[in-house]
Amino acid sequence: MKYLGINPMSEPGPLTALGGIALYKLGAFGFVAVLAAVVVMAMTLPRTVREFVVAMISTTVFSICGGAFIVRWLDIGHWVNDDAGMIAIGGVIFVCGLPAWVLVRALFAWSEAKKDRHITEIVDIVLEAKRRARGE
Repeated sequence: MKYLGINPMSEPGPLTALGGIALYKLGAFGFVAVLAAVVVMAMTLPRTVREFVVAMISTTVFSICGGAFIVRWLDIGHWVNDDAGMIAIGGVIFVCGLPAWVLVRALFAWSEAKKDRHITEIVDIVLEAKRRARGE
């Protein structure tokens, strides 16, 4: 085959194994993020389906992104090289998702209380709260 100008394909063995390991680690982190969402929502059940969907997505994204930020910030990415470190990073990802549910519930409660107001009134309330927080 080489004489005809056709190069045979290389063995996919090592690359396939690395891809499988990467997929396994990504799946483990995703599972931990969803687990955080389920645990938090079991503590305080959502009132509507809309609130459930938004909370599930927010908690999962907050877990993955917040966990990745914390792992990078603390420079503990090398912990994935052994099983105990992998479990510890999973715990970090789990804990990062817990505040998201509280924030989503607070946002839903606040927006439901202001449901009958015009958007300009809500913007004025937010700007006034921002001014008070700065001490102006």
